[in-house]
Amino acid sequence: MSTVPATMPAVAYRRSLPVDHPESLVDVELPVPEPGPRDLLVRVEAIAVNPVDHKVRQNVDPGGEAKVLGWDAAGTVVAVGSEVRLFAVGDEVFYAGALDRPGANSRFHAVDERLVGRKPASLSFTEAAALPLTSLTAWEGLFERLGVRDAGTEESTGTLLITAAAGGVGAVTAQLARALTGLTVIGTASRPETAEFARRMGVEHVVDHHRPLVPQLAEVAPQGVDYVFSTNGTDRRLGEFAEVLNPFGRIVAIDDVDELPLGALKAKSISFHWEFMFTRSMFGTSDRQAQHRILTRIARLADAGALVSTATRDLGPVSAASLRRAHRLQESGGTIGKTTLTGF
Repeated sequence: MSTVPATMPAVAYRRSLPVDHPESLVDVELPVPEPGPRDLLVRVEAIAVNPVDHKVRQNVDPGGEAKVLGWDAAGTVVAVGSEVRLFAVGDEVFYAGALDRPGANSRFHAVDERLVGRKPASLSFTEAAALPLTSLTAWEGLFERLGVRDAGTEESTGTLLITAAAGGVGAVTAQLARALTGLTVIGTASRPETAEFARRMGVEHVVDHHRPLVPQLAEVAPQGVDYVFSTNGTDRRLGEFAEVLNPFGRIVAIDDVDELPLGALKAKSISFHWEFMFTRSMFGTSDRQAQHRILTRIARLADAGALVSTATRDLGPVSAASLRRAHRLQESGGTIGKTTLTGF
């Protein structure tokens, strides 16, 4: 820790305020965290912004204390805890971290090594920072919740529908399905630019989510759909999913919904699954090191050219002003890929 300063610049919030309020996010100076036994202390070089950032800012009031957001980061390890065994000082890493610890919108950040992967060598810090949260969500949703297998196995065939396929999670899910399975990938989008981006990410057929899905899917998937990866609007679309899914189909959802008419799924024995990539870290599950292994696999795919970064817009150095702009973009619901910030 001798080469690490005592304090660091960070961006935090003290009250839940609308994003246009000048104090919705503020520049602060905080103590540099001391790494725990299994922690890495990372000098953060780039971050990305996700819907979880503005949802926490809007709904979790810290009561005047400085709460730091940010659950996508890439940087360099500058110190390690006493029990760390996966990484060493100098390693370049990327990760999403844990929702119940301070986020990475700070110059230095402490994170459990079991949630961290080595940064893809072929990507910049900015490109790498766009990937962890969405890659973990996509991987866990596709391979763990839906039970899809790698290409060459009997479960890798069929049809996958991804909603909002030009979003951060949708874009990575499409790439993983294209690279590792034999699934036919259908994605929803509503604008020419989002449809084009979804196709670049691996979507074979695009349908418009502002129009009824059933007749569109009947044209591009006359044999029906086997898997649905629902990133938003699950409550509104569940009836359509039930209609287009084949018997024994599967749905995984990542959005925030309190009530769902699940009875619509019974006749076809359709299974429904939630995916929340923070579950492992939040509950300290015995298998939380799986996220290290997933990110290691993601890095290998990126370095092999089978997966590209979904970073589409960089807003410059991390500051309260630039993060307010990033949150405003997220809240608009019209972003393509991922918004990043680089440097301090």
